[in-house]
Order: sequence, then structure tokens, then C-alpha cells
Amino acid sequence: MTATESIYTFTEDFDVTPSVQADFDKNGYIIVRSLLDFEEVNLMKDALESDDGIIRFAFSRDDGEGGRSRMVLWNQPGNDITGVMARCEKVAGTMEKLLGGEVYHYHSKLNMKVARTGGAYAWHQDYGYWYENGCIFPDMGTVFIALDQATQENGCLKVIPGSHRIGRIDHVRVGGQVGADVERVTVIQKFLPLMHVELEPGDALFFHCNLLHRSEQNHSDKRRWAFLVAYNRASNNPVIEHHHPRYTPLSKVPNTSIKKCSTATDLTGKDFFDPEMDISLKRVFKKTQR
Repeated sequence: MTATESIYTFTEDFDVTPSVQADFDKNGYIIVRSLLDFEEVNLMKDALESDDGIIRFAFSRDDGEGGRSRMVLWNQPGNDITGVMARCEKVAGTMEKLLGGEVYHYHSKLNMKVARTGGAYAWHQDYGYWYENGCIFPDMGTVFIALDQATQENGCLKVIPGSHRIGRIDHVRVGGQVGADVERVTVIQKFLPLMHVELEPGDALFFHCNLLHRSEQNHSDKRRWAFLVAYNRASNNPVIEHHHPRYTPLSKVPNTSIKKCSTATDLTGKDFFDPEMDISLKRVFKKTQR
């Protein structure tokens, strides 16, 4: 990989050109620098940190390594600023082009990796979980938007470029988490490189659901917050009912709607996730016990 491969900078005329698509297809991701500008990042932070915002629905999980991962997850975009962000053209529209067809909102979450004690995430593929939810094809992807600087010191994402082309790997219990089979990941790293995804606030990583990724604990004095939106192709409607939505049409909005949002902390209809209802993790745990 070259220093600039799969890395772009957002401008108002940014589009998924054949070269952008080729990078996504080859590496399983693209990085778009400055997808959100300074004002948009601050509007997001103000809303998310508000006592009236989604933070009050946060829950934590042990990472199996002595740390704790804290997050909020919701199923419907809603009309607050996170919902506008998830429906805007530069986020949803870009993912729609990368995945090659109409998408809908599968879920969103706020990952809060706090300073000094923020937990790690084991190597995994998102499809390792979503397969268990009845999503037949890996026509799915996630947009990871940095709200704080993400560095190696505070637990930025690590990815294995090209690993999405391997296909779905068995996911098993790894400590207190569900992750990709460790032996298989070890072998894969002999063939494919490892990359640290260091981001500035407003930078975004668009990645395929089979891309292997993980993050380490945060032992630094700086928190690492990130906003993530997961999308599924409309043609890939899950075949079973589960804890995330089946196909629900997504009404996209212009990018200008972010700064015009007057309902930044309106949480109506967001359908916050109860971790006790996580069907995909329960199914993997059950398989592991056999």
C-alpha cells in the first residue's frame, strides 16, 4: 500500500469515482479526511454530551482484558443531529454508492473509549455478528467518524487491508467478547498488512462488513469518542426478526441539514438498544459452548 491509497479528502464535489470504488473493493475501506468540518464536529459533541442527549442510555461491557467498553446503540436514526448525520448524502449517499445499491439504517452507536480505562475490542468482522441476525449477504458496511483525535496511544482502530476478501470467519468467545477465530487471524496476518487508522476529529472510515478490525485499550489521558453508522443493502433484508431493524426506507437529506438541525437532542423514535437483547452474541456464545 502507498501512503495515499484509499485515503481521500472531502470537498463538496467528492464522489465515489471508479478509483475510489477500486480502493474500497481492493482494501475493504476508504478514509475520507474532514468529512465533517469543525462546526459540524462541535455541533455533534454538544448534542452528545448534553444531559438531554443519548449519553444517558449508555451501557458498559468488560473487554476480558481488565478494561470496560462504554457505548450507546440505537436502531432508528430519528430526527436529532445523529439521525440527520446518518441520513445525509455525504454519509449515507457515499455508503450507498460503495455498496452498489439502496441502503437502510441498520443501527448507529456512540463508542466512548474513556481515558486510562477504556476497553479493547477483539479482532472481529461486523458480519461475524450480523450473519447471526439473518443477513444472508455481506452487502453491509459501517461509517466510523472520529469525534476526538484517534491515535495509537488512545486506542485507534487497527485494520487488516484486504481481509474482507477472505470471507466470513468463524466468530467465537474471546475472553468476555465475541471475536474472530484467533488462530485464523494470526495466519491471515502473515499474508496481509496491519494498519493503524489514526484520525483527526471529523475524519471518517467507510469499511466493508468483512474487514477485520480491532482496537486496543486506552491507557492515555485523552478520551476517544467515535460515532458509527451501520448500513445494510435494501436487497439484503434479514430473513429473521432480531434486535436490529429489517428493511426500513431511509429518507436521505442534504449535507446542509446538519448545521440547520433544530432538534439536535430530540430522541423521539430512536429505539435504544438493550444489551440483554443482543441475539447475535447469544447465538455465538451458545455455539461456543457446544
